Amino acid sequence: MANITRFTPFDNTFDDLLRGFFVRPMTFDGEPANVPQIRMDVKENEKGYVVHADIPGVSKEDIHVDIDGNQVSITAEVKRRAEQKEGERVLKTERFYGKTARAFALASEVDAAGAQAKYADGVLELVLPKKVAANAKQITIQ
Repeated sequence: MANITRFTPFDNTFDDLLRGFFVRPMTFDGEPANVPQIRMDVKENEKGYVVHADIPGVSKEDIHVDIDGNQVSITAEVKRRAEQKEGERVLKTERFYGKTARAFALASEVDAAGAQAKYADGVLELVLPKKVAANAKQITIQ
């Protein structure tokens, strides 16, 4: 006997459609509140990849980059500074404090030993050379 289920065509599609139309920031199921996304550009050339990631307001000591094969992950932590003076009170704060991360996969494996990272003016630049593939060896069958 066949099971009968209710089909609703607007389950996730309707949420995705309305996601950008609200003036106030809103959260949807599965999304953490007020966590900024690390925006980045990835470029490829014959030698490797160049990644530019926008991570403003973070010191370079609080940025960590991990490379595992073709997987790259960037983690950054924004720390709260004690700026409150005596006699004043905070009425509203919109700045984010905490950790944010971004992970992505590249088409080729990365040579982690030759990777370089620079951080200036809120932009992290990663130079990720491609790992040289070992030459395939063909053997004869005896």
